[in-house]
Amino acid sequence: MLQALMNYGQGLDSEPGFKTREVRWCVELASDGRFLSVLLLGDGRRGTLHPRCPDMHNMNAGGKSHFLVETVQTVTLLFKANEEAQKIASTKEKHCFFVNLLRKAADSSASMAALVKVMTDESSLVELRKALTEYKAKPTDWLGWHVDGHDPREEKNVQAWWRAWRQAAMADGQADSSPSSQNGEPHTMVCLLTGQPTEPLPTHPKITGLSGVGGLGTGDAMVGFDKAAFGSFGLEQSANAAMSADAAQRYVDGLNDLIRSHSRKLANALVVHWFKERVAQEDDPLEWLNGFESQEQTEAAALGAARRLLESIRKGERGDLGNNQYYALTLSGASGRVMVRDWMEGQFEELVRNVEAWFVDLAIVARDGKGQAPDPKFYEVCLALIRNDRAKSISENLKQLPAPMAATLWKVAVQCLPIPQPLIAQALARFRSDLIQDEPFNHARMGLLKAYYVRLQPGGAQAMTAYLNPDHPEAAYHCGRLLAVFSSLQRAALGDVGAGVVQRYYAAASQTPGLILGRLTSNARNHLGKLGGGMAHWYESQIADVMGRLGDGPPRLLDLEGQGLFALGYYQQLGALREGKRTNDSAQGETK
Repeated sequence: MLQALMNYGQGLDSEPGFKTREVRWCVELASDGRFLSVLLLGDGRRGTLHPRCPDMHNMNAGGKSHFLVETVQTVTLLFKANEEAQKIASTKEKHCFFVNLLRKAADSSASMAALVKVMTDESSLVELRKALTEYKAKPTDWLGWHVDGHDPREEKNVQAWWRAWRQAAMADGQADSSPSSQNGEPHTMVCLLTGQPTEPLPTHPKITGLSGVGGLGTGDAMVGFDKAAFGSFGLEQSANAAMSADAAQRYVDGLNDLIRSHSRKLANALVVHWFKERVAQEDDPLEWLNGFESQEQTEAAALGAARRLLESIRKGERGDLGNNQYYALTLSGASGRVMVRDWMEGQFEELVRNVEAWFVDLAIVARDGKGQAPDPKFYEVCLALIRNDRAKSISENLKQLPAPMAATLWKVAVQCLPIPQPLIAQALARFRSDLIQDEPFNHARMGLLKAYYVRLQPGGAQAMTAYLNPDHPEAAYHCGRLLAVFSSLQRAALGDVGAGVVQRYYAAASQTPGLILGRLTSNARNHLGKLGGGMAHWYESQIADVMGRLGDGPPRLLDLEGQGLFALGYYQQLGALREGKRTNDSAQGETK
């Protein structure tokens, strides 16, 4: 996993001592150091990503600051109202260190001399603070510079000075040194990622961007050993997983870039994915799982795209994709550490095949019986497992879903695995609850139930189809069908009666059909007597046909799998009744 992340990071501008930061403010200076203006960067919600910002990894503790690019608070001494005196004192110490670094770098570039001039002029600092206050800048926002229209961060001379200063500071012991042996000599170990001899980096740079899934705003450690119980052979800190500074920086930069640019929140976890060779977004199967932007694209678009791409690969028209590989990582944060909840990798063609199977298995008749429901987005499948509060946003509702459950469902989709029974138990509980409360059917939930049986055993797809299957081999399925016919009969005979046969009897009928369906059959005779001859005859034939599939009669008890079949039989029979006695065979004939 770390090897793949390091390889991804090699394609970035990665180097120890530099980091990509989200910079929100830019101070415009004239070439002579005069303060001109402050610019707000980004779209108003987020700043602009600036690569190669000097980074004081493990060197900015004890009153030290980063070089050149720092927070508004450290650079300008702008504090929030009622800031603690201790915080003000420590920030002033960092401010002095920041200014001294600029002084030391002044000879490297004319732009650095301009920065020193503005930072050592109290009236310029007052003016700068006033401008930032008017723009409502936050003390924690990152701030960069433009001198005469140029960013000193990008100047080669400035970068060279920073490298030299950092190396000297590390040699002088201002940073954590490499782990040493008992005689004081640094250890040389084999890097886990490159296989080359190296002095292991004692602590690695932080992974950022996980604050929304349990991580810290300051970042979380991917590799770290802060307890004696985690160590071995007398090694301390990250020497237990020896990596060079370059290798560690690459995997960190790679994962940080993926989190910023190629991640998607999944309940209380974050999913990132990438490919060994670049793949256009329209050819990315994992993007299809997450759904298309417009409703027009969503209608069966994902399944169609998967089939077209798979056919192109098999014909040899897309050799660039056939030999490609995918990688997918599910993450969250906990107590300052990165939690890796899942890791997947495999061939690109296999991924396309699995995504195609996901949408085929989820295919289900629409609630009105008119064709299939649209391909569900992945978050809709997640929402099918929990109670949805319509007053809340999608992201707020998804917080109810535990991160391990979301990660499991994602793995099922990507690797074409059987669906775990606990997920089906949860989906069934939500189905019963919505049914009793007379809520509309959830297409994604019904598709997930159907996919469970398709993947449960070989040949499952033959018995469990998208539309009604009158020849289904299980009696539990036909018990559900019978309840749907009774419900339709009651509505035809009596109209809307509020709490009807479904609201009153579904829970009991789906668990003990042998005790309930006989009573409902007797009651159905009263309803038939209220209908005209033609309609009464039609309902009689429907009831007789379904009951003929039950053999010796309804089962006395149904286990969880039987209750799922009962739910699908009920739903698909209603779809057929609503459309006008459409069956799976006729549906297939019409779509060929």
